[in-house]
Amino acid sequence: MKKIVLLALGLVASATTFAQDKEKVKFTIAADFVNQYIWRGQDCGNVSIQPTLGIGYKGLSLTAWGNVGFTSTDTKEFDLTLGYTTGGFNINITDYWFSVGGDDPNNRYFKYDAHSTNHVFEANIGYDFGVLSLQWYTNFTGNDGYNKNNKRAYSSYVEVAVPFKLVTVDWTATVGVVPYATTYYNTTGFAVTNLSLKATKDIKITNSFSIPVFGQIVANPCAQKAYLVLGFTLQP
Repeated sequence: MKKIVLLALGLVASATTFAQDKEKVKFTIAADFVNQYIWRGQDCGNVSIQPTLGIGYKGLSLTAWGNVGFTSTDTKEFDLTLGYTTGGFNINITDYWFSVGGDDPNNRYFKYDAHSTNHVFEANIGYDFGVLSLQWYTNFTGNDGYNKNNKRAYSSYVEVAVPFKLVTVDWTATVGVVPYATTYYNTTGFAVTNLSLKATKDIKITNSFSIPVFGQIVANPCAQKAYLVLGFTLQP
């Protein structure tokens, strides 16, 4: 009888721990709607829908992110990111897939051969200091760009972001640079490719529902381009 009672208590404790762990699992379902798709100072498309689906548990996360435009010529994108965060430190690996611009003319998703794929694999390491965050990204395999010697560039991008609040609006100022030459970012050496200022504000629809609306000014000094991005986020 004692063994049965101990077993029952053990099962109850296990069930309680599992229930508590389940409460710590976080799911993300959202979609951004933007007037143009600008990424790291590069023009990647026109009016787009960008859905996100993610799951996180104790600092570990797996996120799927996509982009699709409204015309047949717009690039489709599907990215998977596996990440880990502890305190301010983060490390991530992302598998980017693009429907055009890769080495596979048939746009096959499950084509991973080194010189005939539309996938790019990127590693990221960074730290959020609170007053600013510093991130380093490097492509390590896949459809990467080339350097001046026509060899794999291991294309990298470094970004500093500073969040702040002004009146009732959340702001983020960002500076992004490419440290060396690569065709992936269309640079011939060290270049500033992303200067941006983003403002976000929640627009209250009902007492229990609001929509984050954002505007962003983006400049790419290297390419001598500038953009104004407007969008909103839907999230249950």
